[in-house]
Amino acid sequence: MNGQESVGIYLVRGLPRIREGDDLASMIESRVDLMDGDVVCLASTIVAKAEGRAFFLDDFAPSSRAMEIAEPLGKDPRFVQAVMDESREILLDSPFLLVVTSFGHICVNAGIDQSNVDQGRILLLPRDPSASAERIRRGLSRDCAVIITDTCGRPFRRGVGGVAIGWSGIAPLKDWRGQQDLSGRPLEITLEAIVDEIAGMANLMMGEAGGGTPAVVIRGLDYPRSGDTLFRPVDEDVIRRRLRS
Repeated sequence: MNGQESVGIYLVRGLPRIREGDDLASMIESRVDLMDGDVVCLASTIVAKAEGRAFFLDDFAPSSRAMEIAEPLGKDPRFVQAVMDESREILLDSPFLLVVTSFGHICVNAGIDQSNVDQGRILLLPRDPSASAERIRRGLSRDCAVIITDTCGRPFRRGVGGVAIGWSGIAPLKDWRGQQDLSGRPLEITLEAIVDEIAGMANLMMGEAGGGTPAVVIRGLDYPRSGDTLFRPVDEDVIRRRLRS
């Protein structure tokens, strides 16, 4: 992705409120003239809504463990149960719920959203965001990459940033190992998380709250199409091992 001369970012204007069963690929193509190589970035909220991932809190019967966790957090036990149901592992249960989602993403509250939905409802993340990205990509008439984004807090820093939770048609990492730095020394460990960098750029353009735009097209990027996974294996994750101990 080095040597980029120019990159264009286009907001997908005019999308209606997304409902279960909506065809996001056709809705985007009816509003933007896509080109081969474009990167289509979609907020996880609209993907989740199209996949029917909005639920009532009453759909979740809290277990004794959920009630135990909820009380000191001041959370609704039904919400905590939803987080637990969407999680592979709980890494922290205080002062917030930090979990590993069923698809391997580590975040607070399993990414469950209580905004942009009706009162008393919650919006879960897509069940398998990369599979969702692949379905949407296959629905496009052009050869594009698709990235599903979400916002996530960062250790040691305030504020949230955009990250990729699912992708298709693009490698999540750019491998710089073996290439030379400015002094001619070979790089040994540099892996660049390009899907997160693109997601952050898209999220900056999408905006937040009611005036946001949940879909962005990025044009002009030269990106690898296949490569390694983004989520760090457990045996390489020093922080996760410390949290477990």
